[in-house]
Amino acid sequence: MELEVSFHHIFVEKYRYIYFVIMFMVYGLIICSNSTIVWVIIVQKSLHEPMYIFIAALLVNSVVLSTVIYPKLLIDFLSEKQIILYHACLFQVFMFYVLSSSEFLLLSAMAYDRYVSICKPLQYPTIMRRTRVSIFLLMSWFLPAIQIVVPVLRNSITPLCNFTLKGIFCNNSVNHLYCVTSRELSIYGMVVLFNGALFPMLFILFTYIKIIIVACQSCGNVRKKAAQTCLPHVLVLINYSCLVTYDMVIVRLESEFPKTARFIMTLQFITYNPLCNPIIYGLKMKEISKNLKRLFS
Repeated sequence: MELEVSFHHIFVEKYRYIYFVIMFMVYGLIICSNSTIVWVIIVQKSLHEPMYIFIAALLVNSVVLSTVIYPKLLIDFLSEKQIILYHACLFQVFMFYVLSSSEFLLLSAMAYDRYVSICKPLQYPTIMRRTRVSIFLLMSWFLPAIQIVVPVLRNSITPLCNFTLKGIFCNNSVNHLYCVTSRELSIYGMVVLFNGALFPMLFILFTYIKIIIVACQSCGNVRKKAAQTCLPHVLVLINYSCLVTYDMVIVRLESEFPKTARFIMTLQFITYNPLCNPIIYGLKMKEISKNLKRLFS
């Protein structure tokens, strides 16, 4: 069974080769920039600490997410007719939301790590042991997977009444293809949204508020440490939260939105975060920045 991707638009058709070149360069830049920082973290033993391990996991997450979307997108730019197998589309949906949710959980783990480091520095080596870090990493990918596999498997046996996908890749827009919308799945989807995005976001905000309170009551060195290590995580959280909000509002609620604006904003959604993460962590994290300068010099 094949789906037709709603990709045809005069604006896209006219400049398809330009889009292909630009997005190919962006994809290459995403792979190179994220992989470079991950490689630096792996090679430099001084960076074998929980905070940097979580950063490496976040960057790997960005590379995998980009690889789920970009190769198919690049093929579509060069194709006269944009089609995708239905089960391949469901796989893309599964991977997209698992990796999107895991980003919030990884940011939650980072927030907890910063909280322990700044608010309980003497207990940090005891609390943030390698075993606990490994559990956090495993749960960041495993929990979203077991939650999202349920609606994906349910949808795989649901009859389709529409075979044209409104979007340039498979996400929540597949819900508009089915003959009947399941009320139970809609409720379950809201539960998954709360578990995978809203609850982690609230936990992160609460954690950073606690860190700010402790930092304001402490000496200058603690405030400096809090600013240097927490600011990059906050910037990434704000950036990603805005992009996910766009996905939920525009796609899930079927907002009336011009095709060109929807197309451009979707490209921004899959471009900004994977490109911004290595820039933010490469420039703002002192130890990573120092090792990158040493690598390129």
